[in-house]
Amino acid sequence: MAFFKREFSPVERFEATLKEKQGARERLAGRLSAAATDLEEKRAAAERLAVAGASNAKLERAEAKMRAVEENARTLRAALAELDEQIVATERALAETRTQRDRDTLADDIEAMAAAIEQAVPGFAVSTGALIDAAGRSPASVPEAARFAGSVEAMRREVIAAADLICWELRSTAVRTRAGNANVALLPAPAEPDEPQEVPESEIELQMIYTLNPLRWREGEEVRRVPAFTMVGLPKALLPAALKHQHVDYLNARRVQTLMHVHGSQRFNGDLAEDDPQLIDLDALAAAPPAEPQEAPQADVA
Repeated sequence: MAFFKREFSPVERFEATLKEKQGARERLAGRLSAAATDLEEKRAAAERLAVAGASNAKLERAEAKMRAVEENARTLRAALAELDEQIVATERALAETRTQRDRDTLADDIEAMAAAIEQAVPGFAVSTGALIDAAGRSPASVPEAARFAGSVEAMRREVIAAADLICWELRSTAVRTRAGNANVALLPAPAEPDEPQEVPESEIELQMIYTLNPLRWREGEEVRRVPAFTMVGLPKALLPAALKHQHVDYLNARRVQTLMHVHGSQRFNGDLAEDDPQLIDLDALAAAPPAEPQEAPQADVA
């Protein structure tokens, strides 16, 4: 009956090699210790013969034995030093192999996450499509239902575009992880809330968009300033003016996906200088009378 041996992983092979070399070192160190003891005995014997006035023949034989033991001890010492170097190199290779194994494991998990998201997207599209059909394509024409169906349709397009983008980013991160070019803390773990936070009733309704120019607007008591090529929540009241003058665009827009690949899709958490000359005031833009449209600089998306 034929038996098949399991193929060992690189880590297991290095561990076995290291264990073998460490055992060989212990045996070699024992032989060196025995040779050192034998050398001391040969030196003591030669010393006793010389003090007792032994014949030249006896002294020569004693010296020859002592030189033989010295040569053997020297050889063992050199072999032990070489074996120590091999053990250090093997330990270094084992550490590198373990690190690469951890990278590969993490990269596999990231790729599995991307695959799971891709598999879930069709089900999401079908479910939202059924919801749109139920609310917006009924013989009964109800404005509220039509608006609801339009909102769901816009949300579906945005989610599908965001899913495509995150899958691309996850696979890119997996490639960098395998090569050792990505931080290990790739995806922050979801924070565990200590206490439930209360949402204020007068919260401003926001729309996630992508900026094409540096923008400024007032959000309650706070003045927000964000740079170009940033994913940020914009008050929906300012969205028509920003879209009209091409200062922002939706996340599912084709050019936005390209810009996200180029500049990244991280949400902006910092702030720009208040006197930055490139900032565009969205509040002033939205307050401008329709009869006097303002010339707005086109987005530099090159």
